[in-house]
Amino acid sequence: MTRFSRYRIAFQAILTKEILRFSRIWIQTLLPPAITTMLYFIIFGNLIGQRIGKMDGVRYIDFIVPGLILMAVITNSYSNVVSSFFSSKYQRHVEELLISPVPSWVILSGYVAGGVARGVLVGIVVTCVSLFFSDLDIRSYGWTLAVFVLTSILFALGGFINAVYAKSFDDISIIPTFVLTPLTYLGGVFYSISLLPEVWQKISLANPVLYMVNAFRYGLLGVTDIPIGVALAIILLFIAGLTAFSLHLLNHGVGIKS
Repeated sequence: MTRFSRYRIAFQAILTKEILRFSRIWIQTLLPPAITTMLYFIIFGNLIGQRIGKMDGVRYIDFIVPGLILMAVITNSYSNVVSSFFSSKYQRHVEELLISPVPSWVILSGYVAGGVARGVLVGIVVTCVSLFFSDLDIRSYGWTLAVFVLTSILFALGGFINAVYAKSFDDISIIPTFVLTPLTYLGGVFYSISLLPEVWQKISLANPVLYMVNAFRYGLLGVTDIPIGVALAIILLFIAGLTAFSLHLLNHGVGIKS
């Protein structure tokens, strides 16, 4: 068996395990985002949106569609990896992976791909729900898909790092609750930053989620508050940084080896 074949089998095994893991409990992993998104559309889109009218030249209910889709992708990509890898640590079968003749990048790729699979699947479900409330007229399929996948990769990496440092099940909920949720809600999902005072517009630029939401909104609606090249560069920069850091943690056994 060649080295490439061994790596491919290891990657497929991890990915298959991750997909089976969240698909077995689809009532907990796929159904809640659909229900939550439906409530957002009913409350913010229909009830509040009728009073707001248009934002950046598009109907308010259409304006929030990209953000709601991406919010579901972010949450599920992150939560899938953080819960799965921490469970592997807690049950101590991750040590079998570390001593196997498989490089760290294959292990990391398998877990991240599992997070991306759940994020993309949930994103598709939420997109289907949005069709009942909004007529999507996608401006760029290629750009939309690219941001869709890149954002999922980025937050899957974030979930992996959280899992590495977590020492209890309580620790895997701290970052989503106190960091991820505020960044998402303040990332331009429900509003354009042009509505904010100048000082808060500048502060908002420090929020990485803002670049992802605007890049995705550009792909769907052709509307953005951020130069599209800058948004893509920020996303790729974060992915590169988190990938390098994740591999460093795996190679040194941080939070794993005792």
